[in-house]
Amino acid sequence: MVRVDEYDFGRIIVDGKKYNHDVIVFWDGKIEKWWRKEGHKVCVEDIEKILEKNPEIIVFGTGKYGVMKVGSDVKNLLQKENIKCIEKISDDAVKEFNEKVNKSKVVLAIHLTC
Repeated sequence: MVRVDEYDFGRIIVDGKKYNHDVIVFWDGKIEKWWRKEGHKVCVEDIEKILEKNPEIIVFGTGKYGVMKVGSDVKNLLQKENIKCIEKISDDAVKEFNEKVNKSKVVLAIHLTC
């Protein structure tokens, strides 16, 4: 099963592989580069690839200092689709993802810097 080994400002290590850009980590081990339309705000179009996989939970890592925000349009859509939305600073988001990955279809969408 996939596991985030380490996170620090500007980098994340997932299953031994280092990334220096924002990523989406899926419960099945798939990892994708994550670019957002508005940088520090998550919009619906920023999570389309995530929604295609029908997750149960999306954990948003909002950055080392919590600068990234999840838009109300995203929260409303996830509630409508019955997908649990969790927002945490990236350190705590990694812990949350690792705790849930063996138990559910969880996705980590993480901002690595601010």
